[in-house]
Amino acid sequence: MSAKPAVVLVSGGLDSATVLAMARAQGFACHALSFDYGQRHRAELAAAARVADALGAVAHKVVSIGIDALGGSALTDPDIEVPTQPSAGIPVTYVPARNTVFLALALGWAEVLDAEDLFIGVNAVDYSGYPDCRPAFIEAFESLANLATRAGVEGGRYTIHTPLIQLSKGDIIRRGQALGVDFAQTVSCYQADDSGRACGVCDSCRLRRQGFISAGLPDPTRYFSAP
Repeated sequence: MSAKPAVVLVSGGLDSATVLAMARAQGFACHALSFDYGQRHRAELAAAARVADALGAVAHKVVSIGIDALGGSALTDPDIEVPTQPSAGIPVTYVPARNTVFLALALGWAEVLDAEDLFIGVNAVDYSGYPDCRPAFIEAFESLANLATRAGVEGGRYTIHTPLIQLSKGDIIRRGQALGVDFAQTVSCYQADDSGRACGVCDSCRLRRQGFISAGLPDPTRYFSAP
């Protein structure tokens, strides 16, 4: 029997790499989906291609969307500095509606593929406070998916898988290592340079570095400055 198809959102970071490995381990034929959304840290797209290839995705699609035209985030607007210290509330690295847009396009590809399973690496434990990483958002989007699609109307059932949502960063790293993820291929930094080297001081770098410490594993991240 052919493996069931699934659409897996792959950003190039360690979380999405682990999710892709998990989906593959469950026997899905993984269709990796990445987005060129006008992000400043574009080295992640090269990392996404490496990860998709290394982890056996049957296809890898990069879709271009101009979220940067809306502004409002340090990840898309060069006039907004990426913070180097923790801040209260929702940080300026939050990209308005990003996961809503990403999941909507993933749902579209799933319809084309006759796939009923979508995977996304959102996390509600060690994360930056983004509202579109919460379980309530995922539950609401899954309900929408089953109302707004032909498959949903005709008796199909879409499932949004979030296998990392209640894991710590250390647990995510341990799971990924057990599944053969090469974290040296991933890029998590909010302001990585063109070769994928990390700044070591942004929120994402801090969470990633602490994750490797918690996991008791060496950090393979390449830094362009001392963390």
